[in-house]
Amino acid sequence: MTPKHFLDLSDLTAHTVRDIVDEARHRKEARAGLPNGTPDADQPLAGKLLALVFDKPSTRTRVSFDLAMRQLGGDTLMLNHNDMQLGRGEPLSDTAKVLSRYVDAIMVRTGPHENLTELAAEASVSVINGLTAFSHPCQILADILTIEEHRGPIKGQKIAWLGDGNNVSVSWIHAASLLDFELHLAVPENFRPPEDVLSWAAERDAKIVFSNSPEAAVDQAIAVNTDCWVSMSDNPEEAAARAKAFEPYRVTEALMNLSDNGVFLHCLPAYRGNEVEARVIDGPQSVVFDEAENRNHIQKAILLWCFEG
Repeated sequence: MTPKHFLDLSDLTAHTVRDIVDEARHRKEARAGLPNGTPDADQPLAGKLLALVFDKPSTRTRVSFDLAMRQLGGDTLMLNHNDMQLGRGEPLSDTAKVLSRYVDAIMVRTGPHENLTELAAEASVSVINGLTAFSHPCQILADILTIEEHRGPIKGQKIAWLGDGNNVSVSWIHAASLLDFELHLAVPENFRPPEDVLSWAAERDAKIVFSNSPEAAVDQAIAVNTDCWVSMSDNPEEAAARAKAFEPYRVTEALMNLSDNGVFLHCLPAYRGNEVEARVIDGPQSVVFDEAENRNHIQKAILLWCFEG
């Protein structure tokens, strides 16, 4: 059978995305009050093994996928870049074929998106995008679940994104195209999301709006999103230039007061005083830890979708 890969939201239908979010919510509600280490009652993935391949450091992706698989009754095999022959130059195609003989699915968190797509092309089991430099689909589904828990259905609502037009913003654009909400972006001109992504969204009549100011993007939004300004791979000169460019896009209390009692989201790790004021991320509108928890529930729904065959 051809494996079902979870690579980008743009590969999915609106119906599939909606089903994954709804399944995550139902699973979360069904195990309310249980210790985290207790498996779900049905254990639908008993006997299944998930490889977790990390080319980059991780906290939430690593723990949420490991916990998700365990709660579904399965098990995980943790593999870091330096633990594998990849670190010595083994072709990705060989790694994909070998892992496909050992495990039932592969989650990969890597840099170049091409690493993900090559693994998927060569693997005979499902491959899941835990993060690439291009996109972060698991995160956005957790964000949508979190928003809907606090503010109701996302359809037709205004969502704001401030700062870098990065991999997280790309997946937000994909989601807006599928779930019919307005995405307002306030980003510096030199840091806009890729033009091919914007063209893809325009072909689908997505409601993607570039705002002239952070204030315009946030005004009456039900959710305000941002991300860190500096990547682990940025050198000091690049980091200084990025910080200067993003300074006007810091999420402040004054900005949040312009929203429609909006919730604040951040995929974490966050740097208080840079992209967000401490009084915002630690304040009453912040839902960042609900958002982090919901990574677990979304990963479970993604895994179940992949294993449906």
